[in-house]
Amino acid sequence: MGQPTLILASASPRRRELIARLGLTPAAINPADIDETPHKGELPREYAKRMAREKAEAAASADGHVLAGDTVVAAGRRILPKAEDEATARKCLELLSGRRHRVLSAIALRAPDGTLRERLSETVVIFKRLSADEIDAYIASGEWDGKAGGYAIQGIAEGLISRIQGSHSGVVGLPLYETRALLKAAGFDIA
Repeated sequence: MGQPTLILASASPRRRELIARLGLTPAAINPADIDETPHKGELPREYAKRMAREKAEAAASADGHVLAGDTVVAAGRRILPKAEDEATARKCLELLSGRRHRVLSAIALRAPDGTLRERLSETVVIFKRLSADEIDAYIASGEWDGKAGGYAIQGIAEGLISRIQGSHSGVVGLPLYETRALLKAAGFDIA
């Protein structure tokens, strides 16, 4: 029996790049379009896991295994938004400046028979204390656009981060250790 078919429930080029590091190329890209509004009182960990599950279910296919993920930036119990405008990005960076926060990266793998496997990666990230000029320069870069918590660790922001404890790939958007374990358990041939 050959390699199972992999369908990626994300249009993110970063997730495609990361899955390629495992030697896999999705047979299809089927982004899940779901309501990503947190429920009232929902904690970041539960929110990340729910989003990954709902995306996997929304993109479910009888043609293959659907891999979905969600990355959440959390300051305490607060879920930070995806920055869609400069004001939101600035607020996020001001909040994260000089303090630790968590990045929760949940993944869900739905098999054609409906079986669902899940994993969660939790990474602690600490930004240096950011000056107004550093925040202005980062905002001017545009890297924050559409990014959870208003930053992308794989770009300029990496030079502003004093410490990371956990999965770098999880902060980018797909925790490779956890993803590899899920795919191997589902029968994917990964070295």
